[in-house]
Amino acid sequence: MDLVIIGLLGGLITGISPCILPVLPVIFLTGGAQSARYEGGPKTVPARRSRPYLVILGLVVSFTLVTLVGSLILGALNLPQDIIRWVGIGVLAILGIGLLIPRFEQLLERPFQWIPRREVANNGSGFGVGLALGAVFVPCAGPVLAAIIVAGATGRIGADTVLLTASFAIGVALPLLVFALAGRGVVERIRAFRRRERGLRIAAGIAMLALAVGLVFNVPQALQRLLPDYTAQLQRDLTQSDEAVEALGLGGLVTDENRALDQCESGAAELASCGMAPQIRGIQEWLNTPDGAGLDLSDLRGQVVLLDFWAYSCINCQRSIPHVVAWDDAYRDAGLQVIGIHSPEYAFEKDAGNVAAGARDFGIEYPVALDNNLSTWTNYRNRYWPAHYLIDAEGTVRHISFGEGGYARTEALIRALLQDADPGVALPPATDVDDDTPELGSTTRETFLGSSKDVNFAGPGAYRAGEAAYGYPADQPADSFALDGEWDVQTQFATPSGAAAAGIRLSYRAAEVRMVLAGQGALTVTHVDGSTDTITVDGTPRSYAVVDGEDIRAGVLEVRVAPGVQVYSFTFG
Repeated sequence: MDLVIIGLLGGLITGISPCILPVLPVIFLTGGAQSARYEGGPKTVPARRSRPYLVILGLVVSFTLVTLVGSLILGALNLPQDIIRWVGIGVLAILGIGLLIPRFEQLLERPFQWIPRREVANNGSGFGVGLALGAVFVPCAGPVLAAIIVAGATGRIGADTVLLTASFAIGVALPLLVFALAGRGVVERIRAFRRRERGLRIAAGIAMLALAVGLVFNVPQALQRLLPDYTAQLQRDLTQSDEAVEALGLGGLVTDENRALDQCESGAAELASCGMAPQIRGIQEWLNTPDGAGLDLSDLRGQVVLLDFWAYSCINCQRSIPHVVAWDDAYRDAGLQVIGIHSPEYAFEKDAGNVAAGARDFGIEYPVALDNNLSTWTNYRNRYWPAHYLIDAEGTVRHISFGEGGYARTEALIRALLQDADPGVALPPATDVDDDTPELGSTTRETFLGSSKDVNFAGPGAYRAGEAAYGYPADQPADSFALDGEWDVQTQFATPSGAAAAGIRLSYRAAEVRMVLAGQGALTVTHVDGSTDTITVDGTPRSYAVVDGEDIRAGVLEVRVAPGVQVYSFTFG
């Protein structure tokens, strides 16, 4: 019952999320408008009233099958994993052309002319349209869908996974069905529409063709990045309880492939045996490999492998990466293979160009896998930036370290595994990179300004997505931020919404303060001693230094942000 409720609620939340917008015109016109009663000639009979339900049923059936077993079937047949998507796009295009060009539709129908039928203004049940939509439908990837995808990808499909997937698909379908029925109601209530059956068919054809072309060029994903994900917090709230975690574990987050990882204690001083390393999967692109070819852990037997989960704008990762780069330089020739699994926190971190630039800035020369959908992240049940998984020459996970620190301990275990793999190996001296990890709790926690995961807001009032006027509180608590002026708070960042600069006042404890910024404009930073600095922002999001000291101390600074600059977060060191 927990699985069914979580699946339904997760689907309902997804069904009202921004990622549903690209399919709405097709649902409205093909599922709704085409099922309306039109004022036609004497031979015309009412259109099928069941069409909206059959369109949605087709979507639910094909989405469920593609998600659960599509990958397994294609793998067994040695077919490309995206062939179902391309077939679905092709079917949408063909159906759209058929709606636009009656002669083409007649050509499509010719093989079925032996079937007796009446003349119907809106022929067809719509089930085929739904099947095509379900094959190309890519809802927002929340925790519930992640559990389903991992279960399908690993082949661990049981009754619990089927229940979760079916309930999720039904939850997504309910808002779509409401929209389709609303489309039918609009057409039937407006007399002008009831006389425009042919015009609405043309509109439906155009909508289907536009969706097909947009999918080819990934236009829906680009549009979704422009819209705030107003459902992200709902998804997190749904899946943060212990009951939800346990239920989703049954749905596939915990699998036979990754179950033994629980035998490794983070930061342990000794090697453990934590099962065979889960596979690296779902990678969108590889950097720093010959011709962009991917790496497979099974091909790396005989080498010690270090997986580093990171994100290029994460300050915790920025302090960790120098150690990983030093290990790669020191031990590559001794049999160590470092692989960076870039798992993005922000949408802009999914851009391969941004990641490549970040890798160059950090001096990363080892292979980097772009895990944009967090498939490998989920397969390792990871929850931390950074996280290190140390795998021995036999492919067994022997050590896990979450977060910063413990670098000397991790390096000692790397050296031990290299010697186990090759007792005669000549190891270089241990690396000498300063550990800049702050003492736990000694600095202000990372502070996000996006509405999806804002923390440390000091008020007054609530912090919500959208445009609003803010003012500094009379008494601001430590380790908090406050806004002044007119701001537009979006899912992942905040930006001034008026013509004038807006302010941020930050109370912090840190030796180093950095801001993740994007856009174009300038910031003026006023420090505790009254001095000011100007930061020029131009381009894609990256981290800018605001305070750079040697000792952790408490302080207050004020930042005046020009219109056009996007503020994502403050990070502290």
